[in-house]
Amino acid sequence: MLDLTFEAPKPKVIAGATGDWELVIGLEVHAQVASNAKLFSGASTAFGAEPNANVAFVDAAMPGMLPVINEFCVAQAVRTGLGLKAEINLTSAFDRKNYFYPDLPQGYQISQLYHPIVGEGEVLVDMGAGVARKVRIERIHLEQDAGKSVHDMDPHMSFVDLNRTGVALMEIVSRPDIRGPEEAAAYVGKLRQIMRYLGTCDGNMQNGNLRADVNVSVCRPGDYEKYQETQDFSHLGTRCEIKNMNSMRFIQQAIEYEARRQIGILEDGGSVDQETRLYDPDKGETRSMRSKEEAHDYRYFPCPDLLPLEIEQAWVDDIQAGLPELPDAKKARFVSDYGMTEYDASVLTAEVEDAAYFEKVADGRDGKLAANWVINELFGRLKKDDTDIKDSPVSPDQLGKIVGLISSDAISGKIAKDLFEIVYTEGGDPEEIVEARGMKQVTDTGAIEAAVDQIIADNPAQVEKAKVNPKLAGWFVGQVMKATGGKANPKAVNEIVSAKLGL
Repeated sequence: MLDLTFEAPKPKVIAGATGDWELVIGLEVHAQVASNAKLFSGASTAFGAEPNANVAFVDAAMPGMLPVINEFCVAQAVRTGLGLKAEINLTSAFDRKNYFYPDLPQGYQISQLYHPIVGEGEVLVDMGAGVARKVRIERIHLEQDAGKSVHDMDPHMSFVDLNRTGVALMEIVSRPDIRGPEEAAAYVGKLRQIMRYLGTCDGNMQNGNLRADVNVSVCRPGDYEKYQETQDFSHLGTRCEIKNMNSMRFIQQAIEYEARRQIGILEDGGSVDQETRLYDPDKGETRSMRSKEEAHDYRYFPCPDLLPLEIEQAWVDDIQAGLPELPDAKKARFVSDYGMTEYDASVLTAEVEDAAYFEKVADGRDGKLAANWVINELFGRLKKDDTDIKDSPVSPDQLGKIVGLISSDAISGKIAKDLFEIVYTEGGDPEEIVEARGMKQVTDTGAIEAAVDQIIADNPAQVEKAKVNPKLAGWFVGQVMKATGGKANPKAVNEIVSAKLGL
């Protein structure tokens, strides 16, 4: 298990004209449930379909059409809650959140305000070796997504695409525990990582499958501690919400700008208005969108078309039993089982596909050596070629065989790099390539001794210099490696050179 003794990172401090200010941040993350069908209809959720192709009658709010809950979406929400160590509510209920928008055909959104399916949980956000922020989850509720208004297809008209309408979302609401822009981005990244391991959300921010509403406020040093003691939110300052952030980089930029904007207002003697804002990445600033609504503005009431959702503990237990190994546990196991550093384990477990690839390479082989080759050689080359792990031209079996050949001293590290290049560009079985192309390492000490003797005999002056300065023995090693075409076992060469020179 992970060592949970960690130091909380210090809050971000911004120096103002009248003193220091600290940031307080809470996030509402909207994660699209990984499901083939929508929350209340059987319509497809496939991305990239023709506009309005994935729309059932209930999604379009046709008269008399009633929602029917998708059990798989409920299971996915429960699975997410369990992955975040959260309380699962066996009884939850859906409410209508009423507001008008052109891409919301019903005139309301079916959501869960009063009785969410998932209660309090927590996320441990790594911020460096021995440094982590524990962020409390307040709730996770299920709700349906709205459609999309398209404004750039015609100079005089807007269009509405209802393909997203009714797609299941999990809204993950955090407590105001995050204290800086980097922490906020790392928190969203950790949620994404956990959900991808669980298979409950693909985390594709570019497609809008993971979005965040970021609540930002500023307070004086010491005020946050007062809030923790009293749970009085007035100590945290007035918050503003930045809507629909779908980039880690933009999240950080928006928080930085918004905090400084609020500080400027407060130091000029003004007051911050609670409102919803948008971030303009081209200008690097937030702008007002609308005044911030409260729950009563949406006239929430229980959805009359849906009974309370009741699930059984045995069903929850079955889901719990089927959970995969999650990132923190996998990272700890990689460190203990393979003897790698915590940093290497973090790199290999960052994406579920990367971790699976590595485990296949390391199966029955030297784990540290396998980690080195996956991270430095494979990941480095894939990054250079802008290629994803799933499209890697080198399979885990191929890379595993290269690692095995190194471990057995069949090839040297230098030959292994040449072999990797051949496999990466041409394919083939590494073991067969080594045999066919005569790439095997020379381990015959007699042959190595003969090469060393010849180099020593040809370079008497260099021998005398090496006896005075033992570091020059490396020159002889290089000459032997050159003479053997790089195939001599480097360890054996070093030992024989040292012995022959009497070093």
